[in-house]
Amino acid sequence: MFTHVVFFKLTDRTPENAQKLREVLLSMTGKIPQIKHMEVGVNVVPSERAFDVALFQRFDSLHDLQEYQAHPNHQEVLKYILSVVATRASVDYES
Repeated sequence: MFTHVVFFKLTDRTPENAQKLREVLLSMTGKIPQIKHMEVGVNVVPSERAFDVALFQRFDSLHDLQEYQAHPNHQEVLKYILSVVATRASVDYES
């Protein structure tokens, strides 16, 4: 199992914008077969050091993660992400 975790800090850090990003991320559900599990959470304890949205995904392998990253649906979502996110941080690990 391969896990992909991404944290997003929005340029405009409103609850509405965080919810919109959550919805856009969740729109990939069922459209990219390599995703075996996906959760998206909006931060509920705001602070300057906190990120606004967290993405947690599971894949069968690193190869599946790489296919996901190249998938046209993910590329469309990525365009939106790049338009609203100031900072991203990620961790990818095998378990």
